[in-house]
Amino acid sequence: MQTEIQIKQAFEFLNAKGISNADTGIVLGTGLHNLVNLVEVIKIIPYADIPHFPISTVEFHKGNLIYGKVNEKKIVIMQGRMHIYEGYSFQQIVFPIRVLKSLGIKNLLLSNAAGGINKNFKKGDLVLINDHINLQIGYSSVDNNIDAASVLFTKKTDRYNKEISIELMKKAKELNIECKKGIYAAVSGPNLETSAEYRCLHIMGADMVGMSTVPEVLIANQIKLPCAAVSVITDECDPDNLKPVNIADIIKVAGEADMKLSALLYETIKVLP
Repeated sequence: MQTEIQIKQAFEFLNAKGISNADTGIVLGTGLHNLVNLVEVIKIIPYADIPHFPISTVEFHKGNLIYGKVNEKKIVIMQGRMHIYEGYSFQQIVFPIRVLKSLGIKNLLLSNAAGGINKNFKKGDLVLINDHINLQIGYSSVDNNIDAASVLFTKKTDRYNKEISIELMKKAKELNIECKKGIYAAVSGPNLETSAEYRCLHIMGADMVGMSTVPEVLIANQIKLPCAAVSVITDECDPDNLKPVNIADIIKVAGEADMKLSALLYETIKVLP
């Protein structure tokens, strides 16, 4: 299949650059980059240089693949991701995750910036995603190039790996970092929600809302790659008290919370298999 050929070509390019036998893959969301400063960076490769790799067009998504180490564990960091609202298909969005799997990763850690619907969530909070609501309607939620019907057509209660999630919460406690839990609603974007839409999401059971992550979780499950995800709450979505969104404020909040998130991811990577 063409996608398999493309993955092979991307793998061969990265392998020739010395990137192989990685242990953990990490996807960093909007304004979340500090983890790079904590790891031993071996190589930085722009997405544009990698065969068939989509290019992140969104500001504050730097678009680099970073190969490095945490202690002796080899990691591959995606410094920025792709979104449906950029015009990419599901297959294009998840292509990098499949490439990371080809590089050997055994675990996937995801992060994002999200709007807090749960009124107990405040700006700067870290929230472990324990389930999601996929509202990215009109886009395939599977990669048809993979024969995995047993995964696709069964009820799933563990899309977010329990063992990795337990380790994240354990490390948060050790670091004295408060990490809440919640349900993430994925919408297509790029427009933010109306007051009525926030109320609807709340009734549906969503604690937070964003425009990413779920495609990556779906493909991770499809290719049997254990994953977990953490959101940083960058704005509070009270439908009765909505305020204009200032992207500079969102990035500022993400940057401040990123110190906590990066420490949490760093310590968790150390204990993952």
